[in-house]
Amino acid sequence: MTITGKSTTLHLSVLAALVALFFILPPYHSGNLSRIMVLAIYAMGYNVLFGYTGLLSLGHAMFFAAGMYGFGLSVNFGGLPLPLAFLAGIASATVLAVVTGFLALRTNGVAFMIVTLMFAQTAYLVVLYFGTYTRGDEGFVIQSAQRQFMGIDLTTDHARYVAALVLFSACFLALARITQSPFGRTLVAIRENEERAKMLGYDTGAHKLKAMILSGLISGVAGAAYAMLFGYVGATFATVQYSIFPLLWVLLGGAGTTIGPLLGVFFMFYLIDFSSSLTTAYMLVAGVVLVLLTMFAPQGLMGEMRKRVFPWLP
Repeated sequence: MTITGKSTTLHLSVLAALVALFFILPPYHSGNLSRIMVLAIYAMGYNVLFGYTGLLSLGHAMFFAAGMYGFGLSVNFGGLPLPLAFLAGIASATVLAVVTGFLALRTNGVAFMIVTLMFAQTAYLVVLYFGTYTRGDEGFVIQSAQRQFMGIDLTTDHARYVAALVLFSACFLALARITQSPFGRTLVAIRENEERAKMLGYDTGAHKLKAMILSGLISGVAGAAYAMLFGYVGATFATVQYSIFPLLWVLLGGAGTTIGPLLGVFFMFYLIDFSSSLTTAYMLVAGVVLVLLTMFAPQGLMGEMRKRVFPWLP
């Protein structure tokens, strides 16, 4: 079997496993997995910029929050139907990514990290400033009656799981295709050696801007999906910690791998869930495990698998 064939089989097998789990898992774990799939979309968006392009952003929470608020405000104040509100959330994140990318990509390295962090903090302060509409730190709830689509109640566990799976599958397969395309290969070339990519005639600035826009768009999909499926919009999702989370998820699962983001979110979610059932100092337990993984699996779980066992892993 060719590498492309193995990659396709692997991605379809992951999706088949998620479908099977829908029929097997009890309500508690299926609810967790719905949340994990949505957050994995966010991690995949971050992975485009960090894992494949080599740009470390500390401000990705603004794209997640833009998708979330774009959806929530469109429903609450615009009275838009669910599909249009969802598109409004994606559009909000995409426009913000275009503006941020156009300005932030004039810098690189540490300066890029600082600029993206400043943009994210500005977005957070904007959310607080317009508290009349956003409800600030308190946030607001999207009513059950507003989360209906073609007669389907997205507040139920089964409908939420199916919707999360559909959105995850679309992003997962699309990114699997993109990363294997010439565009994706060029992003990897920029990550490995940008100067050499320039010498080969590639417009690295344009490619990095496209990567930023694609990353922001996918993060916006995750934010809009979170608001739609879980019915809450709050400023917490625009804080720095929600810019750090996707970095941790990607590092744990394996930067520059298509399956790494899902594995990273799954591992960290259940690590915290399990350790919190044992002790109130669950973050200490999680921190120790994360440090050990960083020391002994520096390329992440899937990255180490690719390095040691399966070199064909995408």
